[in-house]
Amino acid sequence: MRRRQFLQSATVAAFGVAGTRVASSQPARSTLLPAEQAALPRPETGLIKVACAISRNTTKIDYIGPEAVFQTYFPRAGSSRPEKQFEIFTVSESTEPVSGIVPDYSYGTVPAANIVIVPAQIGSPALHEWLRDVHRTSDVTMSVCTGARHLALAGLLKDRTATTHHKSIDGFAKEFPDVQWVRAVRFVEGDKLATSGGLTAGIDLALRIVERYFSRDQAQFVATHLEYDGKRWMV
Repeated sequence: MRRRQFLQSATVAAFGVAGTRVASSQPARSTLLPAEQAALPRPETGLIKVACAISRNTTKIDYIGPEAVFQTYFPRAGSSRPEKQFEIFTVSESTEPVSGIVPDYSYGTVPAANIVIVPAQIGSPALHEWLRDVHRTSDVTMSVCTGARHLALAGLLKDRTATTHHKSIDGFAKEFPDVQWVRAVRFVEGDKLATSGGLTAGIDLALRIVERYFSRDQAQFVATHLEYDGKRWMV
């Protein structure tokens, strides 16, 4: 399948009363990365580390979908033997159970992560501080659904294009007028940041990240293994 052009031409968000930015009903010009910026560097040794931030009221499908993607074994180029490529773990303010999960690490003990997943959750100032810190060194920080709110509260989405669950876009546009919130896209890619729509859109974004580290064929291997028929991760 031929890759379609990465930079999409569309109408940018308009401005309403008193300069409030209004969410666009069309994909923005910067929803996808150009091909020359899309590739992500793989570690020279070891697995690609994925940290999933959790707190009270974490929406489990928001990270279980991407987790299934990153836990799938697949062969590296030139090999036919599926191998583990990612290591995924959870992180929270402490290792006390939260949302029915025992976190693997606290913010103070978590190892360096290549990928950070931020699902919908209550969150906290401690989460936002950790996101600002980890963003400096991670390859990509990805939100799923209203997890984007925590990226915005951390100040990471200022003057950027982003998306979230379609039912939350109007409210987020009022709460965060310095972010260009867009509709009708499964995900938005940016410089070290990516935001996806609700729930299953996180699977699309995770598959896209597999493609960025490896290849489309290897991401398709994962999708086939998961019996996931969605194709909107292909950009």
